[in-house]
Amino acid sequence: MNTHNSIQNRRTFLGGLAMGAAFFAVPGLFAEELVRTPRQTEGPFYPDKLPLDTDNDLLMINDSVTPAVGEVTWLGGRILDARGEPVRNALVEIWQVDNNGSYIHSKSGNRDKLDKNFQGFGRFMTGSSGEYQFRTIKPVKYPGRAPHVHYAVKIKGMERFTTQCYIQGDPTNESDMILRAIKDPRAKASVIVPFVPMKGSRIGEMSARFDIVLGHTA
Repeated sequence: MNTHNSIQNRRTFLGGLAMGAAFFAVPGLFAEELVRTPRQTEGPFYPDKLPLDTDNDLLMINDSVTPAVGEVTWLGGRILDARGEPVRNALVEIWQVDNNGSYIHSKSGNRDKLDKNFQGFGRFMTGSSGEYQFRTIKPVKYPGRAPHVHYAVKIKGMERFTTQCYIQGDPTNESDMILRAIKDPRAKASVIVPFVPMKGSRIGEMSARFDIVLGHTA
């Protein structure tokens, strides 16, 4: 990846979320069509020590000029209540393994192979539209698990909501015990989303949309 372009992309991304308008231009949702996102375990590897950089660009740490290794992915969506209304001021956190299958947690496997340039954890505060967006890598397998991204949504006055996002069409989804524990087919389908090539990207970036539907927030 060209270093100058990488730094410029990061500044553009963090400064204005330039991809946002096109990324979220989708038909409206109707309350009767909404399926509440199922809760899933936080898992053992929420960071036991947060990285120095916790922004929404997981590919670059602070002002480093070396990006993380992996398939660049723009991962975004909206935080909605049960009526389909956007939730403002929701703190969205994600964490996932690097391209070598290692979390930034001190007890994660493959610690000797940890990509020092991968932030591994990020945060984003939603605005009035309920939108969030991260630049990260396409998730890879962890021993015993299908590729996934962990989510936590924190809203003042509410219990923290945790779930996970999976790749549509990944053959290991069927053997993932945590995913299989979701018995409602519609609820299960709601956490499995397409990761698709981003139209017009010159460097093979991917995009994925994961909307999270909570219970009523008031």
